[in-house]
Amino acid sequence: MSTTSAMQEQAWTAGARPDPRVRKAAIVWMVTLLTAFAAMVVLGITMRLAQGAAINLSPNTFYAVMTMHGLGMAGALFSAGIVVIWYLIAIRLRSSLAVMWVSYVLVLLGVIGLLVATLWGGFGAGWFALYPLPFVNPTWASWTIGTTIVSLMIMGVAWLAMQLEVLRAIASEYGLKRMFGWDYLGKETPAEPLPAGILIASVCATAGVLGTITGAATFMIYLFKWLVPATQFDALLLKNTMFMFGHTIVNVAMYCGLCAVYVLLPQYTRRPWKVNRLLVIAWNATLVFILFAYFHHLYMDFAQPEAIQILGQVASYGSALPATAVTIFGVGSQLYRSGIRWTLTPFSFLAAVTGWAIGGFAALLDATIAFNRVFHNTLWVPGHFHTYFLVGFVLIVFGFVHHILDSRAERMAGVGIATMLVGGYGFVLMFYLGGLHSVPRRFASYQMIPLPSVAEAGTRYALYGGLFASLFLVGAITLLLAGLVGRRRAATRAATPVPEASVGE
Repeated sequence: MSTTSAMQEQAWTAGARPDPRVRKAAIVWMVTLLTAFAAMVVLGITMRLAQGAAINLSPNTFYAVMTMHGLGMAGALFSAGIVVIWYLIAIRLRSSLAVMWVSYVLVLLGVIGLLVATLWGGFGAGWFALYPLPFVNPTWASWTIGTTIVSLMIMGVAWLAMQLEVLRAIASEYGLKRMFGWDYLGKETPAEPLPAGILIASVCATAGVLGTITGAATFMIYLFKWLVPATQFDALLLKNTMFMFGHTIVNVAMYCGLCAVYVLLPQYTRRPWKVNRLLVIAWNATLVFILFAYFHHLYMDFAQPEAIQILGQVASYGSALPATAVTIFGVGSQLYRSGIRWTLTPFSFLAAVTGWAIGGFAALLDATIAFNRVFHNTLWVPGHFHTYFLVGFVLIVFGFVHHILDSRAERMAGVGIATMLVGGYGFVLMFYLGGLHSVPRRFASYQMIPLPSVAEAGTRYALYGGLFASLFLVGAITLLLAGLVGRRRAATRAATPVPEASVGE
């Protein structure tokens, strides 16, 4: 390792301040994305209140809101995950700021296009927009289809550029074999240890690139269909590619968040998080299996070969269990008798890993074929992915933001995260209860369901869910404000001259 690299390694593990330009870029990205996240939460609350018969939305408006909520939330959180791993790499390796700023502009353009297409134009094909739904007897204008496709392609270019930049920076320093930890699979332990953040960032960016490219190819086909309507494509093939794209990026976002836990938590426990053979095997297995886990979304597609359905069952467990086991054990090892001072960042990391584990367990149940036969397309499904996002990944993002802001508003932050946890768990609980009562997902209203018990349960849980989500939003805004207020306090303290008498005390 070069002298420069060794110095960067020391700066990383010691928590020293990075290049101010890198820090500024990360802060701008994160504040923007968390603002977009809050706006998407508002759309989600609107949907649940409409399903709870508290407000009125026409079906067309509901599905346009649902589409923007899904696309906006997935895009914002995936972008946040990429920024997390980029920042963790950029503070130790040379990385292009130009790529991040150009990508920032591209993502903003994509979001604006989606807002116009959905909330103004009424595009409501859902966030997966499965072929041929966007093109078959649409209630939305043709231009909204093209705008949505182009907007997603623009965002895809940004995601691809950022992830490739992460991989370039890592590969130029470590090489292909070392960046994935393959040298740990030999008989002897490598002389130079591999930082855990490098391993996980490499896995995340590689899986993200493959998922993004698959999505880009899919949207190019959609664009061709939009330009030449008479063209026909295989619906099952495009369903596979769309789910491979969508399922992969939302899971990669969570794994990007875990990279922050691996890198930053040791700065609070003052214990190294060492890479070993087991950790390398677990994360490389995750990289392989995550690319095929999406098959569990297609269990009900009987045209799929049976072998693929079985592969989906195996890959679903393989993509979740290894990484979960080593991460939970690692967090426990980090915290046990560490004497850690519980500030917002380490607490949010612990709460996030807990939420991820709970949501992941619910996801594994849904990915089990026998269980999926009962819960497929019920509210159990949004229950599990809202769990590992709202009380999982999002908490990591807030902890990460407070870390890079060097926030000191701990009391305000504590109120915010406590409110988020109460609102978040109450919100996802309503989804799980709805799933247990066979309430279907994606219904604009439950009032017309011919089973009174299901209609009543769906309406009641939706109303409660909207109220809990509102509480969650209050907590999230409080937590974001705490970070910004705490940063101002930290900056003020840093700028205050230290009296000579107190130096060295």
